[in-house]
Amino acid sequence: MFAKNVGSLDRLVRIILGALLVVGALMGLGAWMWIGVIALATGLLNTCPLYSLLGINTCSR
Repeated sequence: MFAKNVGSLDRLVRIILGALLVVGALMGLGAWMWIGVIALATGLLNTCPLYSLLGINTCSR
């Protein structure tokens, strides 16, 4: 599908931040916190469509 372009540190930050934002949204702290779903998904899938468009790759390969 998509090439992996998210490195390990980048992935860890996305997963943690995404999970925290989703938990905040579930607790009713703000609807804007649902943006964490995107960070969480890109971290879990190891790919970021925006990185692909911009030609960014944080994988060390």
